[in-house]
Amino acid sequence: MEILGIDIGGSGIKGALVNAETGEMLTERYRIATPKSKKPNDMAQVVAEIVEHFNYSGPVGCGFPSIVKNGVCMSAGNLHPSWVGVNIDELFTETTGHEFTVLNDADAAGYASMNYGVGKGKGGLVIMTTIGTGLGSGAFFNGVLIPNFELGQIPYKKYKKIEKWAAASAKDREDLSLEKWAKRFNKFLEYVELIVSPDLIIVGGGTSKKWEEFSHLINIETEVVKAELMNHAGIIGAAVACLREQHHGHLSAKG
Repeated sequence: MEILGIDIGGSGIKGALVNAETGEMLTERYRIATPKSKKPNDMAQVVAEIVEHFNYSGPVGCGFPSIVKNGVCMSAGNLHPSWVGVNIDELFTETTGHEFTVLNDADAAGYASMNYGVGKGKGGLVIMTTIGTGLGSGAFFNGVLIPNFELGQIPYKKYKKIEKWAAASAKDREDLSLEKWAKRFNKFLEYVELIVSPDLIIVGGGTSKKWEEFSHLINIETEVVKAELMNHAGIIGAAVACLREQHHGHLSAKG
């Protein structure tokens, strides 16, 4: 079954058609830069452009970089504050004319790893963390999603949330060497280990492409592995979640 998966990030919005049974991406990834305003209607228009690009008809799965509860944005994350309280499912459905299922982006990436990647068949508590503009995290217990497990929101020293200090955006903003940044990321993982004692941590997101360059600096007791699907995991997982989650937006009568 072909499903359109869309992965929304702080810097880019990407989409591709996915075989939801095998997890295979059937098309090249199509990317449009996230609008500078990062406001709901502007971003919804970009999402519509991606849907139109694939000449797609059917439901759409979408990973979103914030806490999402029953399709509603509960926190602005790294986006515009006006997102709080917006029913993302309904907004994207009304804008595109396609039913949407929206979930946290790290949860979507986790779906990909747990169904087709290194997490497949893993029991216990598995944490998926995605390194990008923020630090997303998804949790699965015996293969079942625990939604919105946003460990990047933990306060740290003077920072309201640790992702401001340890995400890839902090590396770029402060012009940190990969080594200095990796030590910060390791500190984040130490907190994850302390708070939830996971059985496995999977690292994904854009920065995971450099895993071989910084993995020797990761020093915690929990096993930490790279997500093979890396930057495509959000797209693939969003497509799968479209079939598993039941938070579809609904088309209006005029739609």
